[in-house]
This record gives sequence, C-alpha cells and structure tokens, in this order.
Amino acid sequence: MKFSKKVRAIKLREKGLSYAEIRKVIPISKSTLSVWLKDIKLSKQQKLRLSGLQATGYIGAKKNQIMALSRHKEIRETAAREAINLLKDSFFVAGLMLYWAEGDKRSGGVQFSNSDWEMVKLMMKWFRKFCSVPEEKFRIGLFIHTLHTRENCINFWSNITKIPINQFNKPYIKPAIFSNRKNKLYEGTCAIKIHSRDLMTRILGWLDQYKKNYV
Repeated sequence: MKFSKKVRAIKLREKGLSYAEIRKVIPISKSTLSVWLKDIKLSKQQKLRLSGLQATGYIGAKKNQIMALSRHKEIRETAAREAINLLKDSFFVAGLMLYWAEGDKRSGGVQFSNSDWEMVKLMMKWFRKFCSVPEEKFRIGLFIHTLHTRENCINFWSNITKIPINQFNKPYIKPAIFSNRKNKLYEGTCAIKIHSRDLMTRILGWLDQYKKNYV
C-alpha cells in the first residue's frame, strides 16, 4: 500500500505538482514526501510555476494577517469605549483588576490561574456576566502537587467552577516540595481557559481604558 502511494506521488511530482497539491491527493506527511521525492528533477517551467504558487500563498497569507490585525484593532477600540460605562460597576473593575494581575495577556487565548477557590469562583462569574462566554467554551486545567493528588481535587474544582468534568484537561502533577506539606487542604491551582483571541483582545481594550483613566 505504501509503495503504491510512493509510485503515485513520484508520478504527480514529475508532472510538476507541489507537495501541498500532492498531499491533497495522497494523505502522507510532508517529511515522507521529502524523502520519496528528493531525487525528482523539475523542469524550468515547473519550477517557475511552483515559485508562482509560493508567491501567491505568501500574498494571501499577508493579506489575511493585515485583515486580522485590522479586525482586532477594531475590537480593542470598541472594547475601550464599552469600558467607559463598565468601569462604573465595582464587580467589573474587581474582575478586570484580577485578570490584569493574574491573567495571561500574551497568548492567543484567555487564561486565569489561581489556587484561591473564592477568587476562581469570582472570575467564573465575571467571565459569564461580562464576557458572555458560552458554557461549552470553558476548559479547566489543574496543577496539583504529588502530595495532594486525589480524585476529589477534580470534583472540588468542578463544583467551584460549575464546569462538568468532561471539560477538564488532564491534570498536571507537579513534584511536591517541603513547604507543600504544611497545607493539608491544598486543592491545587485551577486554570480557567477560554480559547478566544477575540475575547483576549476585548479584555485588553477594557484595560486600555482603565489605564487611560487611572494610570
């Protein structure tokens, strides 16, 4: 079966098809294709065609990048205007400040981590009220020390967040250190995760307005 795929891939390459075009026909990894096709020589015309495809792909990717940057700039500016009224709400400000202090502001998604269950509970309410996050979009990650690994840690955080266990990622078990022995009730660190760059941009826009007002 693999030999027949190789023969077919070679014939397609000899016709001047790109790796991407071949992989649409034959489901095979790019690294395998590189090995199979390394000795296939292309004509000058075929090379010019592939160069054209690469240039077109680059132009398309660049255009999409510019459109995405423009879109997120608009989201951020709109959020800053929203925050003018939202900042009058003490609950909104509390959640925004907690996210500014403890939330992830660099990746493409939203993440807030803490071991304080009351803080996590507050942030879940904040995400639901002000961010209107659909329940199925929440993911929960747990970081637990080996000394405190137990089944009810997941149940504990499921009860706090009101998120079903099937939306929990596999817990990350950390080696325990001596100081961890002091807290027998430690339930680990809970990370609320929302895979949405749009929401991240919106939160940053809210923070822009807060900083403009008070920093």
